[in-house]
Amino acid sequence: MNSILSGIDRLLASPPVWKDSRIGLVTNHAACTVDFQPVRQALLSAGFNIVRLFSPEHGLDTIGVDGAEMKDGVDPLTGLPVTSLYGGKLAPDQQDLAEIDVVLFDIPDIGCRFYTYLWTMTHVMEACALYGKHLVIADRPNPLSGRLDLAEGPLLDESHSSSFIGRWNMPVRHSCTLGELALYFKSAGSSRILQVNANTLSMDVIRCHNWQRTMFYPQWRHAFVPTSPAIPCFESALLYPGLGLLEATNISEGRGTATPFRVAGAPWMDGAGIATRMNELHPNGVYARPVNFKPTEGKYAGQTCHGMMFHVDGPAVFRPVRYGWLLVRLIKKHHPEFFAWASYPTYVNHTGARHLDLLTGLKDAASLVGGTGDNDLENIDRYTGPGDWVERISQYLLY
Repeated sequence: MNSILSGIDRLLASPPVWKDSRIGLVTNHAACTVDFQPVRQALLSAGFNIVRLFSPEHGLDTIGVDGAEMKDGVDPLTGLPVTSLYGGKLAPDQQDLAEIDVVLFDIPDIGCRFYTYLWTMTHVMEACALYGKHLVIADRPNPLSGRLDLAEGPLLDESHSSSFIGRWNMPVRHSCTLGELALYFKSAGSSRILQVNANTLSMDVIRCHNWQRTMFYPQWRHAFVPTSPAIPCFESALLYPGLGLLEATNISEGRGTATPFRVAGAPWMDGAGIATRMNELHPNGVYARPVNFKPTEGKYAGQTCHGMMFHVDGPAVFRPVRYGWLLVRLIKKHHPEFFAWASYPTYVNHTGARHLDLLTGLKDAASLVGGTGDNDLENIDRYTGPGDWVERISQYLLY
């Protein structure tokens, strides 16, 4: 197989005319070159004039607690100042960009609408348009593949559920790269999406090399670089679009264990019974194995949880969002005396209210996700379909 190169690898191989310009780099420690060098260090070593770093949720070092405010600081690796875009602000302001000519964005994504790095990119797009800065997006492959036949909804209802974990009308699993989404947002933004005139945005996307839409992460790279504390491996990323729904419940999603978003459970759960029923209802590409686990933090910290671990042996047929809906519905039906919806406080949603609505993108989502009947698969499929997404995004695809 030919080597798969991300946009940043191509940029380093063919330095641009703006290499000596004053560059603001939006990045984190998960952004590595093909040989695992931190991107910010590789750019400086290659002579790029990086003058300031900007970091998203979880901070530059990618170890910040989920939803916790991140502070400005200084990068110990490069000595550069770091401006947090998940602290006092979500976008660079005029002062931040006053002595910057070019903004370079390079942050690995995991292909899920409620993973916030995507939305940091959109705020950076708006800031660059507003303050007249050229934006360069170094594209990266989608680890969940670019297969649009695997895209899953619901589509976000902007009138009820727009937030920092989902600003605009798109599915949960979008099957696109961030570069493709940026092109789509810029075009659609000229009429309704971006909060500024998108026609004023000067933007380039540096494409990946040799990546194909059918490829999942293990097909083009053997070692997964953790993108945040709760996404330590590819399987966590693959399950996240579905098991992320557990954040809005009193079921542990495995935070505080070695296997976040690969397990689900609670002290009161019949893990073996739920696992058996899940395997009967949804056998395609995944197997639920009964396990016990004890989180060190988060829900049920220090308590033994009875539940299951999910083993995805068929990524090409597995549909995580559908699976997550089915799991929540099944647990709610079999444990009505214990199951409860829960708030999820974060820096961008201090009360944590309506978290399920914000995750799904739907108003009153609890009545849909946790509806009656554990085998009402037709109803689940109706809400997890991608709608008109494939048609809307098709002209902006780069691969």
